[in-house]
Amino acid sequence: MCGIVGYIGKRNGVEIGLDALRHLEYRGYDSAGAAFFNEKKHIKAVKAVGRIDNLEAKLQIPKTAPLAIFHTRWATHGNVTEANAHPHSDCKGNIWLAHNGIIENYRELKQMLTRKGHQFQSETDTEVIAHLIEEEKRSAIRSEEAIRLALQKLRGTYGIVMLDAAEPDKLFAARNFSPLLLGCGGG
Repeated sequence: MCGIVGYIGKRNGVEIGLDALRHLEYRGYDSAGAAFFNEKKHIKAVKAVGRIDNLEAKLQIPKTAPLAIFHTRWATHGNVTEANAHPHSDCKGNIWLAHNGIIENYRELKQMLTRKGHQFQSETDTEVIAHLIEEEKRSAIRSEEAIRLALQKLRGTYGIVMLDAAEPDKLFAARNFSPLLLGCGGG
C-alpha cells in the first residue's frame, strides 16, 4: 500500500513529512520520495529506493519548508527504481505530485502528450497526471482550473497532492474514489 502526506504551515514540512511516513511504514512500500519548497521558494525533490531511512539519508533538511509532499510507493506500474518513485514532475520540474490509485487510460494519455512534445522520465501512470496538468496550464489561467481540466480526462482512481512552483503558497489535493483526509490546525 502507498501512503501520501502533504503539509502546509509554519512548521518544517520535511520533518513533519518524515515523521508521518514512519507512521505509515506498517503498510509496506518499496520506495519513498519527497518534494518541498526550500528557503529560496524553489521546489526540491528527493527519491530513494527501499526504506524511509534511505530517503532521510539523502535529504538535506532545510531550516524552513512550509510546503512539502511525501510518498511511499508499492510498485504497480514500472520497476522499483528512483525514477519510478514518487513524486513525479512535469517537463520543467514546476509541478510535482504524488498519487495513490490507478489511472486506467494512462497509455493513451501518454501517447497524446508525447506527440505534443512531453518527455517522460518514468514508467508510471502517475507521471502522466503531472504532464497533463502542465499541458492544461498552457491555456488555463489558474492552477486550479488546469488541475480540474486535467482530472476530467482521467479514468480510474486517484488521491493526489501537488506542489506548483507558480504558486508557492498553496498545496493542491484531489481525489476520485481513493481516500483523502484533510486536517486543519490552528493558524
